[in-house]
Amino acid sequence: MLEPMKTYNTAVEATLEVIGGKWKPVILFHLTFGKKRNGEFMSLMPAITQKVLTQQLRELERDEVVKRTSYNTVPPKVEYELTDYGWSLKEILHLMCRWGDTHVERKYGDQAVILSEVQTAKETGL
Repeated sequence: MLEPMKTYNTAVEATLEVIGGKWKPVILFHLTFGKKRNGEFMSLMPAITQKVLTQQLRELERDEVVKRTSYNTVPPKVEYELTDYGWSLKEILHLMCRWGDTHVERKYGDQAVILSEVQTAKETGL
């Protein structure tokens, strides 16, 4: 049986269907810097719950933007990385990050902090 034709009001709606929500863009952004394991995600995003992280990663895997690799080791090792299709989102994710930097500065000035930038500064010694 044929499924009904999918209709979108704009292509933005189709994009948000895949990467929309609070956590998916953040997960994808972190993956633009390389493979990540579950524990790394939890460190990078301390406010996310394990249940939500797992759900979001499964949905991104289902949409073929994230690849899950499970290694047959003890203890089990699982890594997540962007697929070739997922890498096509890199530019938009980094543009969202730059826009967010500008927005935070404009709206809050020095009354807000972006934790990923603090962590990067610590790692680079700045």
